[in-house]
Amino acid sequence: MKDSFYTISKGGEGLYKEKGSKFIGLAFRVRDEDEVKERLEEVKKQYYDGRHHCYAYILSKDKFRANDDGEPNHSAGDPILGQIKSKNLTQVLVVVVRYFGGTKLGVPGLINAYKTAAFEALESSNLTEVTIEELFDINYGYEITNEVMRLLNEFEADIKTQEFTEECSANIGIKQSLKDRFEEEALKIDGLKFDYLNS
Repeated sequence: MKDSFYTISKGGEGLYKEKGSKFIGLAFRVRDEDEVKERLEEVKKQYYDGRHHCYAYILSKDKFRANDDGEPNHSAGDPILGQIKSKNLTQVLVVVVRYFGGTKLGVPGLINAYKTAAFEALESSNLTEVTIEELFDINYGYEITNEVMRLLNEFEADIKTQEFTEECSANIGIKQSLKDRFEEEALKIDGLKFDYLNS
């Protein structure tokens, strides 16, 4: 199980021109399908005079899509998707807007144009590695603080918030591959209560 994935921290733009046609590639970070729809609407509004708005996105291993938006089958969406996959990115949407220049490019020409515009957009994006965390709320008595801190250090917990009072609490992130082991060890500490938040 991998504990991280690569995505975009800042989206980029690409441009490819051939025989008068102009292909503008735009890359975005998207976390779910609602964000995909929002970004697509923004692009269609901004480039309202574009002939085609072809796109592809990958949200997770099993959630991805390619759309040719009126271009011949598999000539636009799939080449865009291929570029996202070749960079091994997740939670990424790439839209390529085409302005038609009057000369047909044929399917091989289209594949190359959409692929290149997507490639340029991703090349000009800033990439980042995101750690996949499982989130927990933990509660414990002040007297077992040392024991709890030792556990959190051992599992390299990412402490989001923390309160030290008579009854202490914290919101923490644990790498997803360590979740089950963390729960096992946490159960061994008398007086430590935890709630799993990702479910």
